[in-house]
Amino acid sequence: MSEPAPWVDKYRPKRTSEIIGNQEAVQQFVSWLKNWKPGTKPVFLYGPPGVGKTLTVEVAAKELGYELIELNASDVRTEEAIRRALGPASQYGSLFGFKGRLIFLDEVDGITGREDRGGLAAILELIKEARMPIALAANDPWDPKLRPLREACTMIRFNKLRSTQIVPLLRRICQAEGIKADERALKIIAELSEGDVRSAINDLQAVAQGRKVLTPEDVQWLRARNRQYGAFDVLKMLFMARTAREAKEAINSSLVDYETLLQWIHENLPLQYEDPEELAKAYDALSKADVYLGRAKKTQRWELLRYFFDLMSAGVALARRGKYHFVKYQFPKKILLMAQTKKARELREEAARLIAAKCHVSRRVAKTDIIPYLSIMLSTPMGKGIAKWLELSDDMVKVLVHKG
Repeated sequence: MSEPAPWVDKYRPKRTSEIIGNQEAVQQFVSWLKNWKPGTKPVFLYGPPGVGKTLTVEVAAKELGYELIELNASDVRTEEAIRRALGPASQYGSLFGFKGRLIFLDEVDGITGREDRGGLAAILELIKEARMPIALAANDPWDPKLRPLREACTMIRFNKLRSTQIVPLLRRICQAEGIKADERALKIIAELSEGDVRSAINDLQAVAQGRKVLTPEDVQWLRARNRQYGAFDVLKMLFMARTAREAKEAINSSLVDYETLLQWIHENLPLQYEDPEELAKAYDALSKADVYLGRAKKTQRWELLRYFFDLMSAGVALARRGKYHFVKYQFPKKILLMAQTKKARELREEAARLIAAKCHVSRRVAKTDIIPYLSIMLSTPMGKGIAKWLELSDDMVKVLVHKG
């Protein structure tokens, strides 16, 4: 028995007018392709996954009679590979009755590493030499290394879709499949997709295929999936949270470890909470969270962490009384400082090890009882002899004298 066709393919739009959401971006791309002529800038489509970038290019190419030459930059990343794959295609017309060729290079943000040396330069050269329309796509085009590409292209932004835009599509698919779907179930799927249409359709097929009825209970397990986010997204979800549960879910979805996340929250609280009472209440919760974390580590009573997480999440989020407003979050200064002083701290630790060995004391004693006085002695005329006896390097001496 053959595998059922993926619904993302089965219900794929056949015309650009059937693509849901981002109609302004879709029409901008169609207009660019219709009016393309030699010398026209390439287009750079960007936005989160599953919002229709690749779909728009593929459907528009077919609708307007272009032969699509599609390449994923994650698979072909070097200068040689890009030239071999796209060089000839960019210079000659189609032999199969098409209006022309459309070259599409997807996921160009996947070719910025050291191993991809020459890849971006090859794309820029391809753009200059091509006699065919060229479209690029990326989830995140703001890497500094992609700046030359951005400047060489017309940028077209695709946004996340709202759940209200996704639900009607899910409803039509269910009707076509003979499934009686509860609107609440479809809404749950749409909301959990977070604007990713492809994800929503795949989830719908996973929970509904083979059923005649789809209820909210049938889709609840989707909530249990672990979606993980970086610090910026976690902060946004935390500060937007309206309930303790939402706040804790935001913290639980973090890719960042909880101690680092504590620093992120501490750094950005004054930016997010402008009301003094809100800020005071949030800082009070955060300070208590820090106390519980310290006690848990000192006493090894890890059951105290539950209070740490509650205070860091719900305690902070529920301090907000007004509406959430967007702010540009800052990287924690403490983490930046730690990164900048890492080399000095490593040298200081190694010096403490050498001092402890020579003086037959522990490293703790070396750091607390000896180094403060040694820092002064090393800056005197006899310092050179002491450093030699302790086998301290010039860099260690500089760090000890400077830090004291």
